[in-house]
Amino acid sequence: MTRLDGKSVLITGAGKGIGRATAILLAQRGAEVVALSRSAEDLESLRGEIDCRAIVADLADAAVARQAALEAVPVDLLVNCAGTTELQSFLDTTIEAFDFLHAVNTRSALILSQEYARDRIGRGLGGAIVNVSSVSAFTGFADHAAYCASKGALDAMSRVMANELGRKGIRVNCVNPAVTLTPMAVKAWSDPAKAEPMLARMPMGRFIEPVEVGEAILFLLSDAASMINGISMPIDAGFGIN
Repeated sequence: MTRLDGKSVLITGAGKGIGRATAILLAQRGAEVVALSRSAEDLESLRGEIDCRAIVADLADAAVARQAALEAVPVDLLVNCAGTTELQSFLDTTIEAFDFLHAVNTRSALILSQEYARDRIGRGLGGAIVNVSSVSAFTGFADHAAYCASKGALDAMSRVMANELGRKGIRVNCVNPAVTLTPMAVKAWSDPAKAEPMLARMPMGRFIEPVEVGEAILFLLSDAASMINGISMPIDAGFGIN
């Protein structure tokens, strides 16, 4: 069983969904968790389940994101899981929605990773970052123009991070889940007419549980993945083979 005893890990988007499941899993596997969310209520609820340090911050605001990152470090490991979506057709995608999704889904990972890496490099230490992306990074789902663009950008940025930071001993990888049963996904895929074709492309016949993504994140953070750097790991029940 993979464990992170004695390691501290910052997890953004820790109040709900994949971030929350990952925070709980990593705490159960020995990690000291620093949980970041824009919802104080969600963090208070999480603290009822695990012992963690909580930071409330709206990562859509670049200055707030930077301050939160500086408050959080030093930590050994980083999981950028904060994310949001808004369903709009391509022709109806607004500049406001496009900018907001990129601010949360992509720019916040840039800012958090910069401050994490600066701290690690400044102290002569390596580390690991996992960015929570999506199969949307390489699949053009209807009504997801801004979301797909933000996740594609996250994967591309992560490859640059892996190239540059890998030389400093910091590994960077993405996990790319298909539909995962988070509150955000339930909102996006609640229509059976929309969900059934997606399920039909997943040979294992079901959507993904958040903790199943958390297990992959745990592996990529751990020393068991010591030579894995710069990948985008599909967690998709076989969606990508169809």
